[in-house]
Amino acid sequence: MVSITRRTGAQQVWAQVDPRDPSAHLTGAGVGVALLDTGVAPVEGVSAPGKLVHGPDLSFESQAEGTRYVDGYGHGTHMAGIIAGRDSAVVPGGEADPRRFVGMAPGATLVSLKVGAADGGADVTQVIAAIDWVVAHRADHDVRVLNLSYGLDSVQPSTLDPLAHAVENAWRAGIVVVAAAGNDGEDGATRLTMPAVDPFVLAVGSSDHHGSSDPGATTVGSWTNDGTDERRPDLLAPGKSVVSLRVPGSLADVQHPEGLVTGDASGRLFRGTGTSQSAAVVSGAAALLLQADPTLTPDQVKNALVRSADRLPGSDDPTQGAGELDVDGAYALVAAGDVGPAVQQSFAPSTGLGTLDAARAGSHVVDPDDGVVLTGEQDVFGEPWDAAAWAQASSAGTAWDGGTWRGSTWTGDGWEGTSWLGTTWASADWTRRSWSGADWSRRSWSTDDFSRRSWSSDDFSRRSWSADSFSRRSWSTGTWEPQPSW
Repeated sequence: MVSITRRTGAQQVWAQVDPRDPSAHLTGAGVGVALLDTGVAPVEGVSAPGKLVHGPDLSFESQAEGTRYVDGYGHGTHMAGIIAGRDSAVVPGGEADPRRFVGMAPGATLVSLKVGAADGGADVTQVIAAIDWVVAHRADHDVRVLNLSYGLDSVQPSTLDPLAHAVENAWRAGIVVVAAAGNDGEDGATRLTMPAVDPFVLAVGSSDHHGSSDPGATTVGSWTNDGTDERRPDLLAPGKSVVSLRVPGSLADVQHPEGLVTGDASGRLFRGTGTSQSAAVVSGAAALLLQADPTLTPDQVKNALVRSADRLPGSDDPTQGAGELDVDGAYALVAAGDVGPAVQQSFAPSTGLGTLDAARAGSHVVDPDDGVVLTGEQDVFGEPWDAAAWAQASSAGTAWDGGTWRGSTWTGDGWEGTSWLGTTWASADWTRRSWSGADWSRRSWSTDDFSRRSWSSDDFSRRSWSADSFSRRSWSTGTWEPQPSW
């Protein structure tokens, strides 16, 4: 990460004094970044007191204490390190020490909401529920940024899509939503994935430095979805062979030993490539700006990041959007108060009245015990989906009531230390039936053995774990691979 924090200007921002506290510098302190992903493992770099807070685990692994909150895939922890990692040995003012691991906003707080299981499997209703929870609880840990290194090939416009409606509600609630553009560029994909295609949010593509420190060598990452004339990535951020935190024994770790970092005697680090990593870089950058000026609205943060981006030298590729992230340049705009009015975007909003199956776009979860696939207008509990009722409640911030979402008990109803109470569905008197017709309470939920997963996504279970297959995943990491350091 040291090369990325240097190249994007984060290290220069760290040297700036917090205008509200002359004894502190700008590291993202006081800013909560919500991470909707596969959980975060308590590894060095994200395990210091106050660094990581666990919101409710809404994944299929929430029912066993051994897997609740924990990242069995390896994706969420990789994102967490990029956004706000900080080795415990780093002293204030020493964030740029190349011997230590430090993410983009090392002072920020991570609020993890696990929605993906150890194989990445997650239904769109779990993601929507997680976004609604973040909006409802944004004040609990000062959440101002939401990272979604996730995307679906929705076949309906953002003006209808329920996932788009959810992220727009977060945006209007004062949360900067950062979304990965997608990793299917090499397969000829054009349209950005949902929710990046929604025009309100920050859509992030990848830049590729090709192992060179020469800015003239930088191109758009070939894996980045190009977008269309109607909607391109807003900007790029480094996404090639990004070094972040490893989860030993996770699926990515076991299936992709090539991601290990040569020369890393600690064995703590792992390389990943994709727009997931790029989105995480931008989420950290947004946290730095919001510490500098907490009054900034999402539109103003987007304005500063887009206007300050550096065009790729000699390139007219429209996929670059405004260019590559320059957070130091964005900070200069913020410091000068040159960020425009509070509300700047006037796109047609999403009604959220589209269908769940169009949002899923073929990405379905399947019960491995009987092969039944979750399809149609129902959530993961098999509850009928009332789009109009949900959209109204989501917009009002009332879709959640304690541990209940849309009238169904999903989790506990309060905080216990730094974790949301992990009340299981069964002990919460959940007696309804899942979409496959089997009682949830009779499930044999997995524990610490991630190789014995109870749930899988049909997309995941039907493919071998290879570098190529990662580019087709909902979690937007293209590959785990070795590359020269830069």
